[in-house]
Amino acid sequence: MPGIVRCPIDGDRLPLIVVSHGRRGSFLAHTDTAAALADAGFVVAAINHPGDTAKDSSRTDEFSVLTERPADMKRLTDFMLGAWENAAVVDASRIGLFGFSRGAYTGLVVIGGNPDFGALAAFCEKAAAATQKCQDIRAGRVPTDPAVHDPRIRAAILADPPLLDGLFTRERLASVTMPVLLWRSALGGDGVAPEGIDALEQLLPAHPDYRIVPNSSHFSFVVPCPPKLAERAPVLCTDPPGFDRIAFHNEFNAAAVAFFRAHLK
Repeated sequence: MPGIVRCPIDGDRLPLIVVSHGRRGSFLAHTDTAAALADAGFVVAAINHPGDTAKDSSRTDEFSVLTERPADMKRLTDFMLGAWENAAVVDASRIGLFGFSRGAYTGLVVIGGNPDFGALAAFCEKAAAATQKCQDIRAGRVPTDPAVHDPRIRAAILADPPLLDGLFTRERLASVTMPVLLWRSALGGDGVAPEGIDALEQLLPAHPDYRIVPNSSHFSFVVPCPPKLAERAPVLCTDPPGFDRIAFHNEFNAAAVAFFRAHLK
């Protein structure tokens, strides 16, 4: 990935986009989208969510990750507007969020969604799941603290959110009224069910701009893989036959720039 450390910033009162990666991903998962936004005049900040990354998945199946991810994003925005050495260039009235997969779940909470973790009990009974979350549900250890929202976020792009298993109802999404660009893959995968995203689109009170990518799978939203990564992580890097990830990302990144330009005026 080409880049310049401490690259001089061109402009003032710039909009900010914060980025949330998927389950066991990293801040590198969407570098091409981040670069396209930066080239278009946005400040872009991406982080690793502790305990749920490619190098540290120690808490990836725990409730703590689901409850703390939105707080991670709020702290990131706090930092970019406060302690960051170039915070003065950011326009605090123009902040957007991009989230992929579990990062899309994260974004949905940040912009006003209130998950009901108790709803996962039905899934655990049906699937006889042995995950840590299901063990906690059976033991009565279900998070009940209020969800962390951030009203500073004014627009959001959510790509391929995972199967939500009843976490959100129409009432629990009633506060999500900002502009949303919702993407889904045609085929899903890695815990993402296309019909679940179709259902989410119907639950949102302000109908999002909803786009379905033909012949795509879940990881088609991840940055096109360099050859060495393709060898090491074929699941992450392999698309359905005939799908051109590079061509799609040219379209996807242009759409991201256009969406945030339109809604973070």
